[in-house]
Amino acid sequence: MSALVTENLVKRFGGVVATDHVSLTVEPGELHAIIGPNGAGKSTLIGQLAGEIASDEGRVLMFGEDVSGVTTHLRAQRGLGRTYQISQLAKDFTALDNVLLAVNARAKHNFRFWGNAHDDAGAMQKANTALATVGLTAQARTVVATMAHGEQRQLEIAMALATEPRLLLLDEPLAGMSQGESAQIIALLKSLKGRYPMLLVEHDMDAVFALADRVSVLVYGRIIATDTPDRIRANPEVRAAYLGEEA
Repeated sequence: MSALVTENLVKRFGGVVATDHVSLTVEPGELHAIIGPNGAGKSTLIGQLAGEIASDEGRVLMFGEDVSGVTTHLRAQRGLGRTYQISQLAKDFTALDNVLLAVNARAKHNFRFWGNAHDDAGAMQKANTALATVGLTAQARTVVATMAHGEQRQLEIAMALATEPRLLLLDEPLAGMSQGESAQIIALLKSLKGRYPMLLVEHDMDAVFALADRVSVLVYGRIIATDTPDRIRANPEVRAAYLGEEA
């Protein structure tokens, strides 16, 4: 059973068709990347998958369940973990507290104050495990605002992992990174491959071709090709679609 299936997703904004009958799958253990020029509809598609944007047509299925009419929160309850193109971190809190917020949201607890959260052994174990997975154990008590940009991106992945996801939706996790920071995130995502099915939206082509099992190319709201990275790289239609962006 596929982890994620979209069937002919359509979203219109007035006369603009932002996503035009988008159909794709993410298989168990697969990292499936979506690439495309600016304005291709990638952000709209992410919003549709996350439940933030209602589709005009089509369906979204997670592990065989139709979640098309399900809210963002309930999709998270069903196992959709995600990161955002624009940071959603609480920067005045510590890294640990941010991950505890994610654990809290998933478990539907209501901690009255941070002492309650820190005294919850189960929540603390989940949070510390997630921080260790992304290599941030030493930064657990660090205020997020003082952390490097790359560490903040690692923290966002830790927060997604702390929700115990069945499927990860990664929205440009390498945005704004230095070469060294990008290398760290690429290594982290490689370490997660096979453990979680992942849908990755990313502009960094080197990262995409290093990580993806399959790549879908979105242009003007339509998927023009889905294939292995090597075949996508050699696809004449894909190359033509990027000429204008690269010129």
